Amino acid sequence: MSFQTASDQARSRHGWVQALATVLTGLIAMLVVSALGLWAAGAADLPDGAFPRVVAATVVTAVGGSVHLAGSAGAVAETRAGLTVMPLSVTLTGALVVAAGFLRPLRHRAVAGTVELAGWAGRIAVLWLLALAALALSARRTFAVSLGEGTLSDIGDLFGASSPRVGFEADVPVTLAFGLLWLAGVLVLALLVSPKAPLPPRLLRFQESVRPAAYAMVVLLLACVVLGAVIALVVAVTRGQAAQTLAVVLLGLPNLVWPVFTIGLGATWDGRVEGPFGLPMPKVLDSVLRTPDLSTLNLSTLSEQDGRVWWLVAVDAVLLPAVAFLMASRSPARVRAWRHALHMAVALALTVLAVCLLGRIDAHYGLSLFGIGDLGGGLSGELFLRPRLWGALGLALLWGLATGFVGTLLASRTRHHGELENPRA
Repeated sequence: MSFQTASDQARSRHGWVQALATVLTGLIAMLVVSALGLWAAGAADLPDGAFPRVVAATVVTAVGGSVHLAGSAGAVAETRAGLTVMPLSVTLTGALVVAAGFLRPLRHRAVAGTVELAGWAGRIAVLWLLALAALALSARRTFAVSLGEGTLSDIGDLFGASSPRVGFEADVPVTLAFGLLWLAGVLVLALLVSPKAPLPPRLLRFQESVRPAAYAMVVLLLACVVLGAVIALVVAVTRGQAAQTLAVVLLGLPNLVWPVFTIGLGATWDGRVEGPFGLPMPKVLDSVLRTPDLSTLNLSTLSEQDGRVWWLVAVDAVLLPAVAFLMASRSPARVRAWRHALHMAVALALTVLAVCLLGRIDAHYGLSLFGIGDLGGGLSGELFLRPRLWGALGLALLWGLATGFVGTLLASRTRHHGELENPRA
């Protein structure tokens, strides 16, 4: 008769079957959110049964994959298109589900060996790459673009550009590479954030400084999303346009609320909206960006359109001390205030860096003859949104230092000096 220890039973619960369940639930959740968001945006009416292909392409981009846009328009005409954007609602959904599946077999344990964690993550990674490859191979389709009637159509007929086509196709190798990096980031962040996740013995000494800060930043980002969802719900109920609001929430709510959070810190974004493109943002933001030249998006320019924008500063001034208090309350009482402030500053700067990198948008489309100019007629446009990175990071450091001190002072009133946080609490 053989007996299994508790440790052996814990290890047996995260084999290939559990890895497959983690991968499938993550991808299914992302596919469902993408499908609902695209349906709300009207993509279900795309011709030739293209809707499932567009859903697959959306999930591919949500994990950092690459989808090429290309087209043809006859012998002397060409279509030009490009798109760089991550649907962060889909990204966030997948990250939360995959992280939960990764951590579930590891709960209720204080320590886990490096080999064990690597093996568990490796099983998930292998199945993730296989599923992502299948998804990327299905993410391709070509559409015909109508030039309409009148002069534009006549010019197109004359030069053999009467039936321009534009399509998309996932770059499988790039998608697999960045999809694997995305997965690695999610699994590492899950270990850093969860207070119940076991760490290898050599890394235990870092949990006092890293884990509370990482947890606080995740709470901050999720709080921004929750606030944005509540506001979106109120807008949908009071002003209508429920389908459009639902599409924004399910596809790109973090694309809106996270850059707006940095604007509340004082950061500046540069951008432009031209042609049929639009941003999933309130009219005040779109009106600032829809100008002939490069536009600046910050508290000053937005307040010229709507003075209520200054409330963003007040919201940040409440959120940041709150998460700084959370960070300090989850740290050992012996940690000094200046160290808490430093941890908060570094964590907030890294968070703002991630927002600036993930929140960038770049899209353009045009139909030209002989490689010169656009035919226009509503068939060309440009949209981009880019942060002024160094200024945003500097402001994040300042806000982090100030709110870190405030949060530490608040936390010192709720515990006894020398009291240690229970890491499994």
